[in-house]
Amino acid sequence: MRRKSGLILLALAVFFAALSPLLRWYAFPRLAKVPANAYQDMVLEARNATLLDYGTMTARTVPKVTIVQTLKGNVEESERIERTAGRDVVVWDGLSYVQGPDGKMVSRIPERYIFDAHTQEPVHATGEMVDGHPVRREGLEFKWPFRTEKRDYEYFDAQARVTAPIHYKGTENFRGLEVYYFEQTIPWTQVAMPRTMPVAGITPETVAKTGTTRWYTTVRRFWVEPVTGAPVYGEEIHREELRGGTLLGDRDKVTAFAGHVKMREDYIEHTVDLVAANRTLVLLMTSYLPWGFLTLGVLLLALSLYVEARGRRPADPESATAADTEPVTA
Repeated sequence: MRRKSGLILLALAVFFAALSPLLRWYAFPRLAKVPANAYQDMVLEARNATLLDYGTMTARTVPKVTIVQTLKGNVEESERIERTAGRDVVVWDGLSYVQGPDGKMVSRIPERYIFDAHTQEPVHATGEMVDGHPVRREGLEFKWPFRTEKRDYEYFDAQARVTAPIHYKGTENFRGLEVYYFEQTIPWTQVAMPRTMPVAGITPETVAKTGTTRWYTTVRRFWVEPVTGAPVYGEEIHREELRGGTLLGDRDKVTAFAGHVKMREDYIEHTVDLVAANRTLVLLMTSYLPWGFLTLGVLLLALSLYVEARGRRPADPESATAADTEPVTA
């Protein structure tokens, strides 16, 4: 009986010891993915910002500019692309909506971002665009990969539509979470006019006829929780200018927007809580369960060896002597 129990314990020890690396290195890369139907929104603000008044074509200081960013998973498009891509794909339809202190629209820029659900690498397919213009992304946008590393990454800038390094600057503590701080600088770059302009009757084509061009620069900062690869906070020091052309009269340039854009406090709190909960789920598959199964396997192995050793121990000499000398009767 002891020998049978020892074999069962040994089989369980082998099972849990084998399950530990299988869960971490086989199951996790296949199960951890961004859901195709995800939806999230975020509100950012730039206080005491500079904003162009298109009516007078002069820059003025305003108390607040609000940027509302939404990302909505397009399940139907994801399934369509997956049929030819041969892997799990996420399609995010995004919208960056900027409004002035009076609530009126300043700009409205849609985009479609297509990426691998597991690695967050871009997937190039029909429909990939920014503001209606086809693009071919390289590098990350919005989200870092699971198990983010302490290194530089390539990050896609939707305004300039270029990919540039975003540099790892160090590890910090952000509201109880250990995060990696990344920073990217986009130098002054000529960019396209938004297809939707804030003044009726003005289009990118009419502005182009005046010879006026739009220029942009930013310092982009992200604080990323490395286990999930999700940014818990982000901000930009953002500047835009209109340069040259007859639209500005005798001026060489005018500021279209300048401000320090930061996440609103209530969205910071919501994001930190959400990322903390997701972090626990990822750690369950990458750390807690693998190490727990390995520890359990070692304990079961030790217990099986103990049971086996007990089964092989010789009988007690006193018990054996007593048995030998007991009289036998008919």
